[in-house]
Amino acid sequence: MIPIVRPLLKILVILGPTASGKTRLAVRLARRFNGEILSADSRQVYRGLDIGTGKDLDEYGVIPHHLIDVADPGDEFNLFRFQQLCLARIAEIHGRGGLPILAGGTGLYLESIIRGYRLTPARVDPRQRAELNTLSDEALATRLFALKPDQHNTTDLETRDRMMRAIEIALASRSDGEPVVPAPETEFLVLGLRWERAVLRERIAERLHRRLQEGMVEEVEGLLAAGVAEETLEGMGLEYRFVTRLVRGALTREACETQLVQAIRQFAKRQETWFRRMERQGIRIHWLDAAGDPENEAEARVRWFLEASEPEPPVLPW
Repeated sequence: MIPIVRPLLKILVILGPTASGKTRLAVRLARRFNGEILSADSRQVYRGLDIGTGKDLDEYGVIPHHLIDVADPGDEFNLFRFQQLCLARIAEIHGRGGLPILAGGTGLYLESIIRGYRLTPARVDPRQRAELNTLSDEALATRLFALKPDQHNTTDLETRDRMMRAIEIALASRSDGEPVVPAPETEFLVLGLRWERAVLRERIAERLHRRLQEGMVEEVEGLLAAGVAEETLEGMGLEYRFVTRLVRGALTREACETQLVQAIRQFAKRQETWFRRMERQGIRIHWLDAAGDPENEAEARVRWFLEASEPEPPVLPW
């Protein structure tokens, strides 16, 4: 009997630092190749955090998009939950004959799909939480780093609750349990958008200025008025942290914008560092010159990726 060889499920990944143009490229490729977009952004999952997270929902048009607005601010949304939702949506898109396009800049989320992390749900164990509560902040940080020596998410270290939750998740990830949604056999094409550093810095400043004009301050005021805790917004990333301080009178508008643009630029550098680490660990990223003609180059690569039946040759025909 001749064995049946099932084709690999092909997934397109588009990554890059903040303000690099990932959504625009993803939408262009989705239109061309019957794609549906899955957001790999750790903050776009939250409802009401629209301007500050750059959801730009109008940019999608009629293109189906997923993993945006799936949680309320203050709800726990961790790597396990992202991976389970993402794998489920990938299976649905594949079942419809579409191309899953994973687009975003949260490196850990991207890696959990590309590398097929085996994750298990991290439920709160009252006895374990009571034991952790007896430890000092320094001892909690030491335990977290012992469990995750390559810890990159510095927000896990900002409060005791975050450190304890990160420890619980790290301990759960060490178990041998199978994921709730099994990972399919997949093949990835990973495209990255790259800008010259000076140009990216200007794009970040221009985008921040535009978001402030579009009502990011008013968005934060509305979230606070709706009952979202100040501490919750502080933990939602740079834009919400600084703008919350502006709304509370701790910063002037000028100081807020000046400090925030610097913080976002530093964040972009950390994203680029993460992507370089991904490459060192064996994930091949095809970098596109974002200042050139990235859309046509990306189309050519995706066309080859979808039509090819053999592994990628060492020398591409372009």
